[in-house]
Amino acid sequence: MVLSNQYYKKFPLGGIGGFFYMELSVSNAFAEKLLAVKAIKLQPNDPFTWASGWKSPIYTDNRKTLAYPELRSFVKQELVHLVHTEFPEATAVAGVATGAIAQGALVADELLLPYCYVRPKPKDHGMGNQIEGTIPEGAKVVVIEDLISTGGSSLKAVDALRKAGFEVVGMVASYTYGFPVAEQAFKEAGVRLVTLSDYEHTTAIAAKTGYIKEEDLAVLAEWRKDPETWKQ
Repeated sequence: MVLSNQYYKKFPLGGIGGFFYMELSVSNAFAEKLLAVKAIKLQPNDPFTWASGWKSPIYTDNRKTLAYPELRSFVKQELVHLVHTEFPEATAVAGVATGAIAQGALVADELLLPYCYVRPKPKDHGMGNQIEGTIPEGAKVVVIEDLISTGGSSLKAVDALRKAGFEVVGMVASYTYGFPVAEQAFKEAGVRLVTLSDYEHTTAIAAKTGYIKEEDLAVLAEWRKDPETWKQ
């Protein structure tokens, strides 16, 4: 059930039978959907190892959302809604390779705006492009990203667009871990970031739905404070 960008979940009335509906924010609704399709996995007692070597109780792969038509449409429409409300001045869309290439294209198509995507670095062959696609000179660009961790790769895309002469009006991302280092990096770069959901909403909805135990919340909070040295 959807009403004015608010979502509702059906919960049983314990002990007395029947059900009640609780209103969920977009952030909670999206976090629950990501958990449901295993685009996010939480394992506080059996952590993952990231490519960076960090130990982490969470693994995120938002590309899984592309496999589910209803969820894919949800992501597209909510990203479009954020662009409309937060960056209405945007005249072009850029996706960050590789995770947000598809999401960015979906958003640009819905908004009927020019689209490009940005590689982590220029190609070492052919035309040597870092920005793929053609958008108008001097365009006001909103950048679409799928996941914000430290913010480094996302802000490289912003830097490439700026060096090419485009104005970056802001970034819209599907998800962020909310690391302080990322918040500081975006602040220093002068980039306003808005997201559909984040780590805090995910852990809260995971506890509420029984995906994790209440006592796991303390472990998950500890990781977010210092992810680089957690369990090292």
